[in-house]
Amino acid sequence: MARYTLLRLSTFFLVLIALWFCQLRGWPLLVISAVVSAVISVYALRVPRERFAAQVERRVEKKREKADAMRTAEDDD
Repeated sequence: MARYTLLRLSTFFLVLIALWFCQLRGWPLLVISAVVSAVISVYALRVPRERFAAQVERRVEKKREKADAMRTAEDDD
């Protein structure tokens, strides 16, 4: 998760710097940087995002299995 977040922030700041050098300033600089970096991230960071999603899915599945085991143990009592 930390890696993906750092990649997203890096993308945002790279776009921000590029637009700043294009003489864009103020709120439009921030808004356009956020939108452009989000679009870039959708395509460029697909693999890290999918890895993170799979990691979260594994954690959820482990917790679900543990909850099912606890529920079964309670039913047996």
